[in-house]
Amino acid sequence: MPAPPRPAGALRGRQKAATLLIALGPEIAASVLRHLKESEVERLTMEIFAMEKVTEDLKDQVLEECYEMALARDFITSGGADYAREMLQQALGEQKANELLNKLVAVRQPHAFDFVRDTDPGQLISFLQNEHPQTIALILSHLEAQQAAVIMAGLPESLQSQVAMRIANMDRTPPEVVEHVERVLKRRLASVLNRDFTSVGGIEFLVKILNKVDRGTEKSILESLEEMNPDLAAQVRKLMFVFEDLVTLDDRSLQRVLREVDPKDLALALKGASDELRKKVFRNLSTRAAAMLQEEIEMSGPVRLRQVEEAQTRIVEVVRRLDEAEEIVISRGEDDVLL
Repeated sequence: MPAPPRPAGALRGRQKAATLLIALGPEIAASVLRHLKESEVERLTMEIFAMEKVTEDLKDQVLEECYEMALARDFITSGGADYAREMLQQALGEQKANELLNKLVAVRQPHAFDFVRDTDPGQLISFLQNEHPQTIALILSHLEAQQAAVIMAGLPESLQSQVAMRIANMDRTPPEVVEHVERVLKRRLASVLNRDFTSVGGIEFLVKILNKVDRGTEKSILESLEEMNPDLAAQVRKLMFVFEDLVTLDDRSLQRVLREVDPKDLALALKGASDELRKKVFRNLSTRAAAMLQEEIEMSGPVRLRQVEEAQTRIVEVVRRLDEAEEIVISRGEDDVLL
């Protein structure tokens, strides 16, 4: 039985940002990424990979929270904290207003165990269950209640009660003790945890974003992925341009591709193509070449789907090679091509 979808409050900050990008759609998400630092783009890219299926309800929650936070910031900027509190109470009610303002204050203040908030909950649970209950209690006490609840629920039952008892009995902890535990835990986590995103979703959405950003941003992200995870980068590249996307090429670029393609591959590939693409291909061939292609298609007879897909893959590889050599133009975003 699948696990129930998590509420927006259970997401870490970076997960919310990734969910927000997904909710905004590839075009707006691409525009947002253009304004971020390269390191931030890379982190969000990997977070999108790690996201499970995002429900419409979760998207709505994140969008609503983003709007409310923006509203609160705007009120604070225009009239200070007291003005913001008054306006938000009128707009959202006293409880919601206080929650938003507390979040804004919390964002501006450094917190112990901040790095834990950016760690995958499943991996963190696996790691913490081998720690002393007092250490676990100390860490959970520095997290938001919702995140602490997720971790607590994932611990073995025998450990849950011990941790709960220590949290209940916990008094003020000397700062030097917190700093020591934080420092040791951070070092151990860095050597134990790994982030393998190859088996989870998010690739298709990232491809949509990459198809919208400028060539420079796309190249930078793909090169970084290549260094971090070559197999994952290969999956992304495979989806970056599919055979049916030939229909989006301008006539000059398509003609350049057709000159490089094996006629037998083209005949096989077109057996699985749309009528629109077929017409465009024939329109960009000479009369003699078009007649020969038509004859090749008719003579080839029935073929296996695997053969068609293999031929299409070989043609896409030609497209990628010509694109890398800048011999053809693949449109990527509004500002990519100068007319």
